[in-house]
Amino acid sequence: MSDPGSSEVEKKRPPPVKVLSGQLRTAGSGEGCVLRLGRGRVLPVSMVWMQGTVMEVQLHADSVLLMDETGTFTVQGVSSVPRGKPCLSPGKYVMVMGVIQAFSPEPVIRAVKMADLSELAALHRRMWKLEVEDLQHALA
Repeated sequence: MSDPGSSEVEKKRPPPVKVLSGQLRTAGSGEGCVLRLGRGRVLPVSMVWMQGTVMEVQLHADSVLLMDETGTFTVQGVSSVPRGKPCLSPGKYVMVMGVIQAFSPEPVIRAVKMADLSELAALHRRMWKLEVEDLQHALA
């Protein structure tokens, strides 16, 4: 039987929001992260879903540098993520879900989940910006 208190926390935690690194650089912070989507619309974010190409692996720092179409971002805690190790090669196209640690000068994410999307990278890259826009429009 699970702890009733922990299920309440799980219910309150919002699902990950698909974002681009450039959006995090310009995010306002107060209580957490707030994306400004234009026309006065804002979207609070705590957990993110991002995709990008592995540019650099820094095993000594337990981090990886990724790049999406709007810039670079760092993902920390990669060695402790289940199935994260296969993603740790330059050139791989990966998905990462995690918690925002910093916004600038470069976004930093603490990884919770990673997956290698390299097999269909061209398709994932083409669709990613549209997926981000579609989800953010639905949530805001």
